[in-house]
This record gives sequence, C-alpha cells and structure tokens, in this order.
Amino acid sequence: MSKDLKYKVIIGVLFLIILIQAQVIYKLSYKKKPAPPIRIVKARIAIVLDDWGYNLNNLETLAEIRQPLTLAILPHLAYSQKTADFAKKINKEIILHLPLEPKKKNDYLGWEKSTITVEMPEEKIKEILSEALDNLAGIKGVSNHMGSRATEDERTMTIIFKELKKRNLYFLDSFVTAGSICRKLANKLSLKFIVRDIFLDNEKNADYIKNQLKKLKNIALKKGQAVGIGHNSPLSLTVLKEEIPKMEKEGFKFVFLSELTE
Repeated sequence: MSKDLKYKVIIGVLFLIILIQAQVIYKLSYKKKPAPPIRIVKARIAIVLDDWGYNLNNLETLAEIRQPLTLAILPHLAYSQKTADFAKKINKEIILHLPLEPKKKNDYLGWEKSTITVEMPEEKIKEILSEALDNLAGIKGVSNHMGSRATEDERTMTIIFKELKKRNLYFLDSFVTAGSICRKLANKLSLKFIVRDIFLDNEKNADYIKNQLKKLKNIALKKGQAVGIGHNSPLSLTVLKEEIPKMEKEGFKFVFLSELTE
C-alpha cells in the first residue's frame, strides 16, 4: 500500500471517529428535557384593591406582586390617572371606583366630590358617570365606592348599568348592603357582573387578613372561584405579597376580575 493511500485511510478513519463523536455530543447536548410537572388548579381567585388615587404610596410594593390584581381607582383625584398608567405598566387591571350615595346622611365630609345620589335627575347621573369614566383611560369595569343607599335603588342603578353596557364594562358589586338589587338588575339587563365574596382587611391586623384569606380559599373551593376586596394600604399589600405565592403552591390561580365576570 502506498504512503498516499495509507494517509487517505488514516484521514478517513479519523474523520469517521470525529463524526461519531460529534453525533454523540449532539445527542447528549440536546437531550429532551423532562416536561415540568402539571399543576392542578383547585380554584380561581380575583383580588381587588380599593381606594387608589389619593397619593402614589405603595406603588413600589404593588409592583413586587407579580400575580394578577385589579385596582379600583377613584376618579378626579390628583393621582388617579398616574396610578392607572403605572398599574397598566406592571400588568394590573384597573376599574373605576365610582362614588355612590351611602345611607349615612350626616357624614357628608366622607363623601367624594361628584358622588351620585338617588335624588339626582337622570341627566345629572349620566353626566357625572360619563365624566368619571372618561377620567380614567383603560378601565375594564366599575365598582361602587360606598353606595349602601344607591345600590338598593333600582332607578339609579338602572341608569348606571345601561351606560356601562353601552361601553362594554362589567360591574363589581362591593356588596355593602344586604338589600343590594345589583345582581338581579344586572341579570335583567344582561350586564357583565360579579359580586365580592369577602372583605380582606376590615381590621388592620396581619393575622386578621391572613385569616380572611383562608376564608376566601374555602369559598373558592366551594364555588370554583372567589373575589376578595382589600384596600390600598401598606399592611394589606405586604401580607398579599407574602401569602399569594403560598396560595399558588396550594393550587389557587390568581386572575383579573374580568376573567370571572359573567
């Protein structure tokens, strides 16, 4: 065998070895990764946080909560739209927190400007509602701020609900009175609607809020879904930041409120 032929054979063998090694390395490098474990969703939960717009406090903590939350923002306040813009940037849903008349007649100092009352003529209600809706860009729905009297009044809520339906917005009944006619009326008008199940922070105490979250989980397990309402406070946000990841590991899925509306 000539030297040239020997060299060609050697080179051919080496090339074959390199090719085999390359195939082995490729298979090892691109070995199919095992699929992540499937997490079973036990129930869906939407958490709404009320009373945004007075200031820019707590936005940093809010941004640290990665899960879906829905913010109820009051209209015409100094920081209403800035809060709405920030919320959208961090992928939070926003709704209008519409001031409605409560039953307490002697506490006008606690009323927001342009609170809708049951004595108002229809055109005035529409005017106030329209201005409030237009004040916040990008809202998905509306909830009642106060409103224990207004949400019992069919005329007032009919005017409001018809306007919301025109704009394809849903209504969250904060359910501040057992006499609320909102669900019945929403069904009658075919308006997208949902009602809160529990208030989370009526007491400013971490243990109390955690216990309310346990109640919320139990409701969600029974119904398949649940709505909890809290408020824009540092304590509430801190507790949610700690507890929501734990609840997710237990099988609860957090969603925007719009995903639960009927």
